[in-house]
Amino acid sequence: MVPTTGRGGDVAEHGDAAPGPQQPNPTPPAKGDDQQATDATRPEHKPFGEAGRSPLGSAGGAGGSATAHLARENLAHATTRSLRVHGDNQYYEGNLFVSQFVGTGSLAVVDGPVPTEELRRLDDVYLETPGYQRMKTVLRERHLLALCGEPGTGRTATALALLSELTDRRVVRLDNDTDLRHVSEEQLRANHGYVLELPSEDVWGHGRPEPEREGGTSRSQPGLVERPTELHLDRFRALLARIGAYGVLVIDSGDLADQVLLGRYGMRHVPPRAEEVLGRHLRLRLRDLPVTAQEEARAHAARPEVREALGLDELRPGEAALFAGHLADRQRGALSDEEFLDACAAFVPAQVREWFAGADRPGTLPAALPALRTAAFRIATAVFNGAAYGVVTEAGERLTWEMALTLDPEQAPGRRLFGTRADLRPALARSVLLDGELDLGESLVPARLIRFQGDGLATAVLHEVWHGYHNTRGPISRWLRSLCDDSTSYAWVWASIAAGVLCSWDWLYGYSEIILPMARLDSPVLRLSAATALAEASREASVRPAVQAVLREWVNSDEDAGALRATAALTHGYGLAAGSVSASLTEIGEVARADEDGELLDLTSYSVTRLLAGPEPETVVDRLGAWLRDGRRTHSDLVLVTALRMLRLKVTYLWGLGDVPHLAPHATWSLLTALATSRPEQAQRLADLVRHALVTARSGEDALDALAAWTRSAAEDEAQLAAACRLLPLVIVDDRDRDRLGHLLTRLVRDPDRPLDQGAARRMWDAVERGRNR
Repeated sequence: MVPTTGRGGDVAEHGDAAPGPQQPNPTPPAKGDDQQATDATRPEHKPFGEAGRSPLGSAGGAGGSATAHLARENLAHATTRSLRVHGDNQYYEGNLFVSQFVGTGSLAVVDGPVPTEELRRLDDVYLETPGYQRMKTVLRERHLLALCGEPGTGRTATALALLSELTDRRVVRLDNDTDLRHVSEEQLRANHGYVLELPSEDVWGHGRPEPEREGGTSRSQPGLVERPTELHLDRFRALLARIGAYGVLVIDSGDLADQVLLGRYGMRHVPPRAEEVLGRHLRLRLRDLPVTAQEEARAHAARPEVREALGLDELRPGEAALFAGHLADRQRGALSDEEFLDACAAFVPAQVREWFAGADRPGTLPAALPALRTAAFRIATAVFNGAAYGVVTEAGERLTWEMALTLDPEQAPGRRLFGTRADLRPALARSVLLDGELDLGESLVPARLIRFQGDGLATAVLHEVWHGYHNTRGPISRWLRSLCDDSTSYAWVWASIAAGVLCSWDWLYGYSEIILPMARLDSPVLRLSAATALAEASREASVRPAVQAVLREWVNSDEDAGALRATAALTHGYGLAAGSVSASLTEIGEVARADEDGELLDLTSYSVTRLLAGPEPETVVDRLGAWLRDGRRTHSDLVLVTALRMLRLKVTYLWGLGDVPHLAPHATWSLLTALATSRPEQAQRLADLVRHALVTARSGEDALDALAAWTRSAAEDEAQLAAACRLLPLVIVDDRDRDRLGHLLTRLVRDPDRPLDQGAARRMWDAVERGRNR
């Protein structure tokens, strides 16, 4: 128990004589045992002046709690099941031919005529996209149409439906390597329809090898293919018109799509609503069953566990069709509930595998760089899902650099200055831009945020690249370490939590390549990043013993002892690595005991304060009382600095890796005020700690400064002021305390630069007077 003073008494155990309000007494009173006598002969140690700072050197260096909360929640959804997807934008299920999502640069599956029976089947299942009739009119008049939109939205299905209707099902798919500049009339057939899916924006025109041609060389830059222009489209249209044929180009959103949409042939493809596609397919699948079967299937699709298994905000048309098939199979009894959920959980991994399969082919840097840039952007979005878009784009470019140097160490990759527009790039990662706010601790600022269109995508992306492509681990590890060395809290917080997740998946690699290199360096932000990653990794029960062993080794280490011990002390501040808050406090106490010179006092006290802001503040208060009673100077100093931190530090800067509901409404309050309000049963014990710091000679002056800062903060907010008025009578016990507070309030009110509001000062003083008279 923390010693309780009672009304009018001083701290009974190991409290030094109280200093006056203006002139602290530098000489502590005599102590009654050998340990205290030994302490008195030591050179005076004054570690209290910086008690309001974070380990990064400023009050807000650790970032706001909202940022940490978003980063934690981002990687909480693991989806790792698999599904085999056949080809580019298509899959087959029985005789059903439907559109599915695509991967960058994948090859066409079907070359030549589309089977007639598949087109008949498409007639049954295809749901007209908005503007379909206008598209058909344009195609009939001009013989050429360019559908521009996002992959997976049913563009190919719409193209096939249009051509099938105009040509009586005589439709041919052209290989997507087809160069429109060199198509001849001999290659086309009269009264046929041709569909061509152009390469993705990241490949076309700046990195795809040009097909060899007989009788001459390319006029374009060697090794590159020019993307089609309006002139090329006019030439292709003329060829089609002469033989009564029709053509539909499928183009991804991006620079090329923007140009085509300004011309004669471009039309934007808007997909039908997923609910409408789902309903159409359910009617077809369950048409031989009572109507109630469709209603039951729809109700089952809306269940929370089904939506969670899907991991996507909204299905795309092809996914909706496949989902309808799973629902129908479950309704007929062909799938159990567990098998159905497994099938739903396969959508996200299938999308992610398509994104990264062969993303660096053909393996030379100029050709692979565009696809690498897209892959890096998707990985950066996974790490910073929900963060500021500018942070994500910059992180993606830095990862591109690391990947490019891994692929070709002799060539610097550089950056494109005017590539895909910023507002179009999120589509490459199946994400959207949102207006939101950044948490800077005590303030929020407006920002443009990026978020995946599904909670399951972030974890699935990291899982795919970490487990599926071992050679990406090196560049990703270096990239995360560089982000963790960024003093901007908005970068290192996200990166360190992602690093912890990767370490929990492969401890041996993650520890040696990510955590240990950071922990060994004399960098405050790298130490705190390594500590955060270790704590996050220890969430995995199978990894926690390894983390515990490492931390014990670091505490007793001779090599890089200062940095490693500091990282160990910071890690235990999250209350996870040791298995419990109580065990974490024990480990912090061991670090403090070995730290006789007080070099790590700042970090150990910060970790104790962070635990105090966690889910078990009463456990921490109990331990602080025990440390006071054991008489050791190292532990007494730890308690004193912790008390000062309670006064100075805001709750938002003391975020942990778990939720603390009782402190959530008071994020911008000082920890002392927030705890006394949310845990009123602990208020007297917390006040005793503050008073102990005020009446102890070696900490009194700094504690008075901390109380002044706390007073100013409370005066700026009505709710905090009311809470401070309730708490002050517990701190101000005797006449000396009262005089000290009176001098402090008078000084603050008369401050010529920043005077304290007189009304707030009067309310505080009156609260103390009322408490004295009770």
